[in-house]
Order: sequence, then structure tokens, then C-alpha cells
Amino acid sequence: MIKLVNDTIDNKDIDSLISWLGKYPRLTKGPITLELEEKWSKWLGVENTVFCNSGSSANLLMLWALVEAGRIGRDSKIVVPSVAWATDLAPVIQLGMTPILCDSNMEDLSVDLDHLEKIFNETKPEVLLLVSVLGLVPDMRKISDLCGKYDVILLEDTCESMGSKYNGKKLGTFGLMSSFSTYFGHHISTIEGGFVSTDDEELYEVLKSIRSHGWDRDASKEYSKQLRDKWKTSDFDSLYTFYHSGFNLRSTDLQAFIGLSQIDKLDSICEKRNNNFKIYQKELAGISPNIKENGFTSNFAYPVIHEYRDAMVARLQKENIEVRPMICGSMGTQPFYVKKYGRKELPNVSQIDKYGFYIPNHPGLSKEDILKITSIIKDTAAERFADPYLQTR
Repeated sequence: MIKLVNDTIDNKDIDSLISWLGKYPRLTKGPITLELEEKWSKWLGVENTVFCNSGSSANLLMLWALVEAGRIGRDSKIVVPSVAWATDLAPVIQLGMTPILCDSNMEDLSVDLDHLEKIFNETKPEVLLLVSVLGLVPDMRKISDLCGKYDVILLEDTCESMGSKYNGKKLGTFGLMSSFSTYFGHHISTIEGGFVSTDDEELYEVLKSIRSHGWDRDASKEYSKQLRDKWKTSDFDSLYTFYHSGFNLRSTDLQAFIGLSQIDKLDSICEKRNNNFKIYQKELAGISPNIKENGFTSNFAYPVIHEYRDAMVARLQKENIEVRPMICGSMGTQPFYVKKYGRKELPNVSQIDKYGFYIPNHPGLSKEDILKITSIIKDTAAERFADPYLQTR
């Protein structure tokens, strides 16, 4: 089988973990988590990072940190791309905010800029939660300019896009905060896990607090003193004093230990994914959408949008090649959205939902694997185009 993803945790990583466990270390969040956060911040090129238990939790933390820091209110409007993951949209609903779905463009599958500006102009949202789909690179200059023009806070969901760059600058460094996933099958893995990264010192302190119940145990001395002075809290009482409405979204030092060696592999993983992406681009030219490269694409999986999707998928699966629908398709047609707001159809997203799927890209994929996959797709497209009967099946 040609799998959709492969495990980046190898035997060497497991052996190293076993050796570390033999020293009977602390396994809950502790000093290794701090080491991982510092290493990730250095790799990404930001000041601060908070390690949590998933990329989904990272999205939740970003939104709630804005509320707890007084940057937005509970009644805020949040723009979410309609091609996204469920937990881009779900936290907006769960926190009582108002989601506004934006259509996608067909060049990089992120937000359609004309629709985005119309939303900004007409609804005056507070936040855009931008998703860089499958590691593809959005037009970050235009998106940043629009956010600046309409005073919209930019958050980046970069869970599928570790290492992708716009004009040499890594995705995840454009917004006020950014989220990443270290779940199995993503660019690197800590089994389960995620990051929130930011250069904003106040948000960093709030993020650390709301990750762990809302107390100040992870805070800097300055921020902790500020809170304790404000609320007249003694050192003893501070052990169970909660300054923010928080969660428990911590990860563990065990997962952080795995993450340390994963980051060492990340640059080479990104290069391999980009090389595979370029082969796909060449082989599927004219069949898949004309994906525009706005920079370096650390591709998570390769998108195909074609009217013969079902036939292509059937043949790929018959040949033991894993494929998936295009992420969540249209968020506006997902049951949890429809139940609350009704069905939301958008022109481009409807086509992506109906005809889109994605095919494998990971460091273990060979060129021969890619050529096998692309030949099946091209052959299916050619055969069905040539036979009017097949076109109706």
C-alpha cells in the first residue's frame, strides 16, 4: 500500500525514549517542555511558544487568549475559511462567537481575496483565522494588507504547513499568533501535540495561564507579581488562585522529549515534501488545479480537483493507494454547522467539496510511487474524456 502519511518517529527515536525513561524522569509537563518550546521558537523565528496537547487545542487557546487579554469580546465576529478543519470552526461556535465563512480561491485553496474584502467591508469582523491548506502558500502580502486596512487581527492555522514560506518568510510568523499540529502523520509528530507561537509577550503569559487552569505557576516573575499585587494574593494562596478562565490543555514531557529530535529532522522533511510537490506539479499539469507557488511549499498532501473524482478515487483505492476527501470539503455543509446556522453554499468551495480529494505526500514516498499515482489519475481522466458513455457513469 502507498500510504497517505508515514510515521516520523523511527526506531532510533524510540530507543532514545526508552533510554530516557530508564532514568525515571518526570513525565508530566516540566523542564523538557520548556526546552522544546524554546527549540521550536528558534526554528520558527518567533519569541515565544506554548506546547499543548493538539493543534485543535492550539486554535482554541489562540481565540480564548484574545478574550482573556481583552483584545476581543465574546460577541466578536471571526472569519473562518470554508475549506478548513473542523476545529478551526468549532471553537468559534463553542466560545459563543459568530463565525463568518469565507469562500476559497482555486490557486492555493486559501481565502478568496475578493470575498474576504467584501466580508471585511460589510461585516466588520474582529479576527481572521487563516488556514494555509495542505501546506500551500497563501498570498500573505495581500492578506496582511487587508487585515491592516480593516483592522482585523490575523491568526494563522499552520497545522498543515510547517516549513512553507512566503517570499522566504515562514508561514506562522505573519499573524499575531499561529497554531501548529504535531499529531501522527503531520510534518513531525509527538504522538499528540500542538504549538501556539507569538511575539506578543502579554498573549504569551495569558496562553501559559489558560493552558493550565488559569493559574500563574508558569508565568514570568513580572507577570505573576502583577497578578498577585492586583488581586492581593499571598504566595501560599496563589497555589490555587485562578486569574483567567482556563482549561487543562497541557501536553507531557514524554511527548516533548520526542519532539526535540523531531525538530532536528524537520528541514530535511520539508525539502522532501517540496521535491515531491514539484513532481506532482509537473505530472498533473492541466488535470489538477493550477496551484500557484507563492514561495516554498512544504506540501502536506497534494490536492486534485476534477470532475472524474469518483472514478479516480476508485482506481487509486483499487491499487492500494490511500486517498482522502479534500479536508472537510465545505464547512458550511458540515452537520454541526448546518444544525445551528443552516446550509451555506459558496461558489468555489462547492466545487472543491464535490470534486476535490488529496493524494499522498510524505518523506517516505519515492518518485516511482508518485509516478504510479499520477499515471492512474491521468489515465482515468483520458479514458473518461474519450468515452461519452463513461462520462455519464
